[in-house]
Amino acid sequence: MPDGHVDDTAVLDALFAGSPQGLFVLDADRKVTRYNPSARGVRALPSEAVVGHHVRDFAPGMEPELGQLIDKVLSTGEPIRGRLLRGRSPSEPDRTLAVEVSLFPLRDGPGLVGVVEDVTERQAGADRLAVLSTVHRTVGNTLDVRATADALVDALVPDFADAASVDLLDDDPSGAAPPSGPLPTSVPLRRIAFAPDSVEPSRRTGDSRPYPFPTPYTQALSDAHARLVQVTPDDPWLATDPDRFATLLGRKVHSMIVVPLTARDTVLGLLTLYRSRVDAFEDADLDVARQAAATAAVHLDNARSYRREHAVASTLQRRLQPGVTPRLSAVETAHVYLPESAGGAWFDVIPLSGTRVALVVGDVAGHGIEAAATMGQLRVALRTLTLQDLETDEVLTRLDEVAGQLTAVDSSGAHPYLATCAVTVYDPVSRQCTMTRAGHPAPVLVDPDGSPIHVDVPLGPPLGSEGGAAYVPAVVQLPPGCLVAHVTNGLLGAEEDGDGDADAVHRLEHVLATPSRPLQELCDTAVYRMTPSRHDDAVLLLARTECLPPDRVGDWTLPADASVVGTARRLVVQQLAAWDLDDCAFTTEIIVSELVTNAILHGEGPVRLRLIHDAERLLAEVTDASSAGPHLRHARAGDEGGRGLYIVMRLSAHWGVRHGRQDKTIWSEQRLGEKTPEDLLAAVDVFDTAGM
Repeated sequence: MPDGHVDDTAVLDALFAGSPQGLFVLDADRKVTRYNPSARGVRALPSEAVVGHHVRDFAPGMEPELGQLIDKVLSTGEPIRGRLLRGRSPSEPDRTLAVEVSLFPLRDGPGLVGVVEDVTERQAGADRLAVLSTVHRTVGNTLDVRATADALVDALVPDFADAASVDLLDDDPSGAAPPSGPLPTSVPLRRIAFAPDSVEPSRRTGDSRPYPFPTPYTQALSDAHARLVQVTPDDPWLATDPDRFATLLGRKVHSMIVVPLTARDTVLGLLTLYRSRVDAFEDADLDVARQAAATAAVHLDNARSYRREHAVASTLQRRLQPGVTPRLSAVETAHVYLPESAGGAWFDVIPLSGTRVALVVGDVAGHGIEAAATMGQLRVALRTLTLQDLETDEVLTRLDEVAGQLTAVDSSGAHPYLATCAVTVYDPVSRQCTMTRAGHPAPVLVDPDGSPIHVDVPLGPPLGSEGGAAYVPAVVQLPPGCLVAHVTNGLLGAEEDGDGDADAVHRLEHVLATPSRPLQELCDTAVYRMTPSRHDDAVLLLARTECLPPDRVGDWTLPADASVVGTARRLVVQQLAAWDLDDCAFTTEIIVSELVTNAILHGEGPVRLRLIHDAERLLAEVTDASSAGPHLRHARAGDEGGRGLYIVMRLSAHWGVRHGRQDKTIWSEQRLGEKTPEDLLAAVDVFDTAGM
């Protein structure tokens, strides 16, 4: 060799032999003509096993994809760079090989050069990171336990494991959180999720039972440590339940990972991963399983906590609703109540004096236990105010003051108001319907023929909005057989909108267009047709109006003169005789005489006397033009007066005062069939005779 010259062939041979990458020269028939056996990842292949052999002979797991790439380069002459291929390692049959392949055509003849790099370890790390990325991205997007568990097994199968299961401790019926620390090995776990669907699991989703003891499952429960288990048919723990674990062996599972799902030092259950593929789980895979389980456990704990709070809030909310709605002569009622979000929706049917009834529907902003508790406070306050016989606008004005106090206690500022509410009072004697609302959808009215009745009910501000309450009622006279429907936005599918969705209101009117159908049937049909929100409580309170027959009402106007007390007594006796209630005459005479006397002495203008016979009740009402309310006093032994209202109270089942805008009414209610004690009647008779 001349000085200063380098043998090109020698240089190429040196580069070829010393390359850290696998170099293969293939002819047009895909047979290897040369390769470097010292390259990392191929050095275990002897030359006689490669040179002169077809590529499929030493890379069977990478066919046919590798063959398609070679054909493309040979036919087009265009190189292909950096393609990732996977296949079984020719030197290690129980290991999957990942290689990066680049193919370059030869310029001097048919054939090509293949550059191969073993990237198995690097790719395994990338695959593990990709699995964890999928877990972080897909797990925890919902507060539903089952959906969270399903997302976890779906993220791990099939890229990381051939099968995966999630088994959780059942919730305590009392709503208590799981005990902290490891769980007893005998504790039953419920199967929540399993993947893939094509594989029949050893226990079905929903099954709850303990794992056999001792097994890797119970060991993980007892010490809260993850385990990597290489499964062989002669493992002694398989004998603890041969039938169940026969399924495991039948699927050729040879490697598994059992990881406790732990959050806040509390074991919630187990995540179990199974492999029957060529590659067994490694220590690096155990780390991935631990991280995936830790991520999922936090979300599962949040979901379970939400479910427990939702259950408590729903129970509280249901307990705070009225039990059995009363049967009234004023209206026939039915309702549907769907506490989907455990929020603060409520309804009420409140009997009032004079056979009237108040229909109430409200909705507290927010969800959970606090909303349910706030709902209970508002419902009690509203019922108390309504039973004072206040006008509907005054009821909401005072309820707004209560809401303002409750809002002041809550400094979170999560909502601009506390609640919405609608109140309707119906009088079956006058057939007058008074409707008032505070930020709530207006009642839907349908006449007996099924046609909607459009009434403009002014929209007042929501309760606790601090915007200054101004509530204006709407008054309409309804014929018997009309439907009055109170709803929440959850049924209308509307957001926080006081008027609701117009299309939804029209759909509800269409549902109610056959008012003669049974009310509960109409309620159910409304749910089917309206498709209520699954994220908000839905309430429908439906009432069909009735009319008290005129012959059940006695109504007289008397001058404000003491002489009319006797007249009032005679009118009472005559009316009760017409109703065949003579046995009530004496008691009712005393009540009416005391009420009329009180109105003459302390009231103004003419006196209106009204008797109402309502089923098992007898009502007496005396109205005068004075707005001043009476006060119950207890007369001393030497007083000549002061016992009138006390007598009325003792002789009545209920009594009270109802204030109108220009007058007041004192009313008394007697329960027919209930006898007044003889000693009380005798005492009243002596006093009344002496006083008259």
